[in-house]
Amino acid sequence: MSARRLRSLGVDPATGKEAFAIARPGGLLEALADAHALESAAALAAVVGAVLQAGEASDAELATLVPPLHAALDECVDMMAADRA
Repeated sequence: MSARRLRSLGVDPATGKEAFAIARPGGLLEALADAHALESAAALAAVVGAVLQAGEASDAELATLVPPLHAALDECVDMMAADRA
């Protein structure tokens, strides 16, 4: 990642707190953050797919999905860009 920023490493099941790190490119924490981002994006895609397939969500309900979808897409694009750098 060209701009170093906090990356989520996941949520501690014991405390419910989310762990963040500024990961070194190519390091273990970056790999953990990448894996968490992909897992989260896959879960979000499954939820959004189910909502769209059901076809019963209101515009307001669909609008609530836009910010997390944008964040997940941004994270995945950043990972792909870092791989190409």
